[in-house]
Amino acid sequence: MHYGSDRPAILPHDPFKAIVAPRPIGWIGTLNAEGIPNLAPYSFFMPLGNNPHMIGFTSEGMKHSPANAQAQGEFTFSLATEPLSHAMNVSSGAHPDGANEFALAGLTEGTPVEIRTPFVAESPAALECVTVSVEPLKDRHGRALNRFLVIGEVVRTHIRDEYIREGRFDTAAAAPLARLGYRDYATTDSLWELARPDD
Repeated sequence: MHYGSDRPAILPHDPFKAIVAPRPIGWIGTLNAEGIPNLAPYSFFMPLGNNPHMIGFTSEGMKHSPANAQAQGEFTFSLATEPLSHAMNVSSGAHPDGANEFALAGLTEGTPVEIRTPFVAESPAALECVTVSVEPLKDRHGRALNRFLVIGEVVRTHIRDEYIREGRFDTAAAAPLARLGYRDYATTDSLWELARPDD
């Protein structure tokens, strides 16, 4: 089977997100103009490189997170994990501007060091980021989309001590969530190593 814009009736639900999977969840913290924290998960999220560390997320529409990241010049990322999945889901709701999703989800605001925006204190790891750019995306014909790419540079990393084992972050113990398609999620609970040819 193959198709373009004419997805066949046998696929009533778009499989795109299920194919490009699993995807890490960007659990993004921001501050609004009044300094009230906002927290929301984004599955169009990715690391963008090292030295300096950079991350990015894409928002369908100028929602609170990209608008706040642009206006305040900063945001945080907190690792969404299986034990925090209910709180993450609560924070995904369409809450009005000024609603504090940290409080709504029963989460503690972690104290940042380099910026003002809090992170999820219960998360095994979090990143403080300075906003580098917020760019509208275009399609292949140059038409503007109601979609925005936010890029941030990591300026501070937080790791809870119990997740550091033998000098490494213990990803399996953290049990991060990954987004699949539809309403499906996966949990990272086991790891395997593969040496590169030049190791």
